[in-house]
Amino acid sequence: MTVTALVSGGKDSVYSAYLSDTQGWPVDELVTVVPEDPDSMLFHTPNLDLVSLQAEAWGKSHRRVRVRGRGEESELEALREAVGAGPGPVVAGAILSSYQWARVLRVADEAGRRVYAPLWRKEPARVVREEIDAGLDIRLVHLAAEPLTPDLLGRTLDRPLLSELERRNREVRAVNVAGEGGEFETLVVDAPFFSQRIEIDHFERVLDGTTSRMKIDRAHLAPKRSGTPRGTEGR
Repeated sequence: MTVTALVSGGKDSVYSAYLSDTQGWPVDELVTVVPEDPDSMLFHTPNLDLVSLQAEAWGKSHRRVRVRGRGEESELEALREAVGAGPGPVVAGAILSSYQWARVLRVADEAGRRVYAPLWRKEPARVVREEIDAGLDIRLVHLAAEPLTPDLLGRTLDRPLLSELERRNREVRAVNVAGEGGEFETLVVDAPFFSQRIEIDHFERVLDGTTSRMKIDRAHLAPKRSGTPRGTEGR
């Protein structure tokens, strides 16, 4: 049975694949869809090249599918290629995006596959707390909401930072604390189920109005460091 996980490198897709592993659906392959449109509504776009390092550290096979062209039809065609065919489920990290959920469900149904989305409709702050408590080392790599200032770029999403995001959300009501509205994107650089961690060698901070992103151009796998405070590697 082939279990395919749609993984972008961000916290929700990685955590969903991990939950599939531990809840009776061991993941056979991680599949990353690479869109041409940096503002894709369907797919995560930052630092997709690093999923191959995650897969290696996780001992999973990895497949990349490129979107040929822009627009919804091109992205759906790439999603069909990513889902492929097989008796096992497709694992997705959707939490609240009906747009994403409906399209993944439709494409999987066309292929005769079910969708396993363990985070679907869970309360966002609860999801983030679960991800942190599971030991994921999560970095903020893309910020696209005015309350999220550039000083947060590259920060580790831990419990104190989650509390800060919740405070900002109470003040301005403009930040989903799981980033489900596109307010921020993340990268998982380590997890208890990784044999090695991702060390960031070089990145560029790109600022554009209220948007800032961490463009990582060099990274490698390194042995895990005992006693190293999380959030200090690669700075």
